[in-house]
Amino acid sequence: MDISSRLDTGTEFIQGLLTDIQRGEIKIPKFQRKFVWSDAQAVQLIDSVAHNYPIGSVLLWKTGTKLEAERNIGDFKLPNTAELTPTNYVLDGQQRLTVIYSCLGAPATEPGFTAGYDLVNERFLELPETHQTHIFPLRLLYVTSSLLDFRTALKSHPRGEELQKRLDLLIQIFTNYKVPVVTLKDLTVEEVCPIFERINSSGTRLSTYDLMVAATWSTTFDLNDESEKISDALTPKGFGDIDGNTVIKCLSAVHRNSINKEDVLGLRNLSPSEIDTLVGNTREALLKVVDLLTTEFGIYSWDFLPYEALVVILTKIYHDRNALNGSEVKRLKQWFWRSSFNERYRGASENYISNDIGIVQKFLLQEGADSAIFGEPPSDVVLRSVEFRSNNSRSRALILALAKQGPRNLTNGALVDCAEALSSFNKKQFHHIYPKAYLKRIGSGEQQNSLANICIITASENNKISDSDPNNYLPELATTHADVADTVFVSNHMPAPSSQDYSTLDYPSFLLARSAILQRAIALLCSGS
Repeated sequence: MDISSRLDTGTEFIQGLLTDIQRGEIKIPKFQRKFVWSDAQAVQLIDSVAHNYPIGSVLLWKTGTKLEAERNIGDFKLPNTAELTPTNYVLDGQQRLTVIYSCLGAPATEPGFTAGYDLVNERFLELPETHQTHIFPLRLLYVTSSLLDFRTALKSHPRGEELQKRLDLLIQIFTNYKVPVVTLKDLTVEEVCPIFERINSSGTRLSTYDLMVAATWSTTFDLNDESEKISDALTPKGFGDIDGNTVIKCLSAVHRNSINKEDVLGLRNLSPSEIDTLVGNTREALLKVVDLLTTEFGIYSWDFLPYEALVVILTKIYHDRNALNGSEVKRLKQWFWRSSFNERYRGASENYISNDIGIVQKFLLQEGADSAIFGEPPSDVVLRSVEFRSNNSRSRALILALAKQGPRNLTNGALVDCAEALSSFNKKQFHHIYPKAYLKRIGSGEQQNSLANICIITASENNKISDSDPNNYLPELATTHADVADTVFVSNHMPAPSSQDYSTLDYPSFLLARSAILQRAIALLCSGS
């Protein structure tokens, strides 16, 4: 696509850009990302202007098409323009323009970040709440009467004449500073989206979701709005923080049985009514999936989902099937546990997951299908050798498997509230039965973080154990629990104190005993029990 004849390059004074923003002639299309810069980044940008450093160019899309999905700049409400007025929509430079407007163009009384220049110390800073004679509010820069009043007031300062000269120099620099502006004229949405998709000038790479928002956007479809509808529906169930990438994959899986990029991009070709129907159907399927995750697998937040692919595939299944019968649910559990413990979707491509949608659907419907296609249950050797990590699918699957047993706190014997413990990933909810500090103290450097050394425990009770010697604290707990000691220990997939002397049990022997118990329990889950 050659757009050279519809591309205009030039430079614009800051004041000219601010005037266009104030008139509503420059707007932020809704497929842009939200403002994410910190106050420190804003101050640094203004300081770059003061040093006449380049701050990058602004890319605008000038079109007479009135975009239905648009928003104001940052936190500021800007005036509307007539529908037929050509408007410049920002494709790149949104963060910088927002800072420039907030610091230099917004009315002095408007909320949002305000910057000042300390004329004594010659540095930019966030404007203090109390007025100080030597700190110049940058929002007065282009307000002539207010600027002159401030300059006159500087005479009362002991170094007034010197500070006035510094202010005059500052005004001169900002008045003469020009920003490179590239304008694309009269391009269609189809032509603009690929350009926007390739933009990465700020050093903060757009996420897959950001790219898809751009690539699927149209005047009748805004992925941000559709994601919010789904998020709002899932919020009462505790899953409202669903990732935008997951949403768009679920939409594509439902619509095309695939999450390949070309199928995701095809969403923008749907009519408004088709989009509404698809979003509604996907939302209903996701509600069923979340119920399944909670009731069958004890998952109470996205933090404990071993793989995103699991929910994408489940969404397609529950869209196509209103409900699953008992044998289908059993096979579904076989697939879930085996895939999680065997890391089936680790680094999986979109094409791989798309193919698996059909494979899993066929497996669920086929009586007597061999679940081994999703891998075998992990061996006790694997459970001893794999390290516990929050972002590892096997670690998440282990926590879910431990929760299925209905664990009791080792310290007080009370049932662990797994819904609370698994509401978000908090390391304090998980305990090394043989504490890492203890193992380090005795010189045992191997397999300290083994999956077979982890149990669920509340944060407050975890602190009580701390780095205690397990040959002391475990026998003491067994004595404290008396006739329910076996129940408490077994609920954590640990050998019963009645059959195991914890006062002499060394760490390697403990790992051997517990990994064998865990292996049997996980094998049952992988069989669909």
